Amino acid sequence: MTTVAFVNANVVRPDGIANGWSVLCSDGRIESIGADCPIPADAVRIDVSGKYLCPGFVDIHVHGGGGADFMDLTEDAFRTVCQTHARHGTTSLTPTSTVATMTEYTRFLALCARFRDQPTGGSRVVGCHLYGPYFLPAAKGCHPNAEFLTPHAEDTDAYGAFSESFPLTVTIAPELSGAEALTYACRKRGVRVNIGHSYATFEQVEAAVRWGAGHVDHLFCAMSDRARLRQQQAFPMRAGVMEATLFFEELTTEVIADGKHLDDSLLRLAYKLKNGKLALVTDSMRAVDMPDGEYWFGPINTGERVRKRDGVGVTLDGTALASAVMGMDHCIRTMMHATRAPAHEIINMATLIPATIIGLERELGSIAVGKRADFVVMNSEWQIQAVYSGAEKIA
Repeated sequence: MTTVAFVNANVVRPDGIANGWSVLCSDGRIESIGADCPIPADAVRIDVSGKYLCPGFVDIHVHGGGGADFMDLTEDAFRTVCQTHARHGTTSLTPTSTVATMTEYTRFLALCARFRDQPTGGSRVVGCHLYGPYFLPAAKGCHPNAEFLTPHAEDTDAYGAFSESFPLTVTIAPELSGAEALTYACRKRGVRVNIGHSYATFEQVEAAVRWGAGHVDHLFCAMSDRARLRQQQAFPMRAGVMEATLFFEELTTEVIADGKHLDDSLLRLAYKLKNGKLALVTDSMRAVDMPDGEYWFGPINTGERVRKRDGVGVTLDGTALASAVMGMDHCIRTMMHATRAPAHEIINMATLIPATIIGLERELGSIAVGKRADFVVMNSEWQIQAVYSGAEKIA
């Protein structure tokens, strides 16, 4: 059993930053923390030298990186994406699918389950996000045109490999026929339901909340609002997914803080109205850490061809965004700059809040006794210096 002590650290905690603390880890978990934390003589000491010691980042919406996409559907692709995001501080993630075929969805679920206890050399796979089958086709955004499924309660028969300890999330547009039955069936199995890629009305979102939906994907993106719904009905004007997300306190949500998807004003609005219920996600595709150029979003040859340019993914004609290409560390710095919020609150958005959203807050998301010893060392400019998973350095 290896004992590791991180000493002389400014420990980022959910309620603030504790200066000059130590964190003692044993067998990959946190054993004790504090200013006077006793360090055994045989412990491996890692001097953080007054830098910030943050919890490992948790990304609950991520498609790819390093030239690979989870929908390449190979073990090598999974490892490549996980190793890429580890360099950006993500120690835990939930692979996220794109719109694909039923065969590809099935293989994707199987690979996520296979990586449940398998090392990747980078981020740990801690769940799965089935994302695409139940979109409103008109709201698919940059996703490929493949198989959009009509929701059926019996679809959950394919989810047997997942449990509360290894969470599965399914995104459903609540205006689809069958959405209610599928949402109830998912919640009965412990599967979490998100609302996303939807042009639902406020009332349809309200109904989905009653059914058991608890989270909304990428706030402000691929969703209805007053202006969009007015195209279908001039008056009275109606609220959509965006307004409902901001209104319902029980709904958590997320933002892509890459500096390209959302202006600082929208990040500030999200922070003001959803603070404590707001996660940062990368929503990044395979072009993370890759040069500018054309890439497949989703499966190679059957996905959607997009271009990385100026720090973001765009459609080939350059008229619309097409996924993100930055890591979580960049999102943290962007959110800090946009909101000027306390640093520990922004770190919470990349750690404890997403861990809580997927039900793993007892394992991940904060530096606390008993939790996994996943850490990111950052300097005063919030640049990554080192990344640890289970107290072992991975980047």
